Amino acid sequence: MDTLWKESLWQQFGATIDMLDNALRTCPDELWHAPVWLLSPDDPPGLSDYWYLGYHTLFWLDLYLSGAVEGFTPPAPFTLAELDPAGLLPERPYTKDELRTYLAHCRQKCKNVIDELTDERARQICTFMWGEVTFAALLLDNMRHVQEHAAQLSLFLGQQRGLGARWVAKAERLTGA
Repeated sequence: MDTLWKESLWQQFGATIDMLDNALRTCPDELWHAPVWLLSPDDPPGLSDYWYLGYHTLFWLDLYLSGAVEGFTPPAPFTLAELDPAGLLPERPYTKDELRTYLAHCRQKCKNVIDELTDERARQICTFMWGEVTFAALLLDNMRHVQEHAAQLSLFLGQQRGLGARWVAKAERLTGA
């Protein structure tokens, strides 16, 4: 795959992950368990908590970087509970340090995936319960998903405390990084 495309993809995807990191890092302890949005009465309590939205984002980032559910296992202490169709929450809330460690894992995995991306891999079809997509399209959708939730978390911090997560224009270069 062309180096320009790989570097451009990394700069934007890496910046998106950095934006999520800024939102996690900036969150004051008193808002870590606060609901980011109102739930419907049928939703389980905690589904919109700040920490959970961060975890949800990282779990799917990690999974989609793998390209398939089969063979995917998140690093400890995280589990596959996020895949449960019942929408169960993890057994306990995760700490900011745990999520930021998971984010560092995902960031490195993303760099590696993009660095090793070939035209053949980009064209591979990935199948999930919601449908099929090429791996290249999955990467772009994954990046949009991370940015959506990073923006939600940042908006919440702005509304609650007037805090803003710093904008990241581009991540560090892929080569030599």
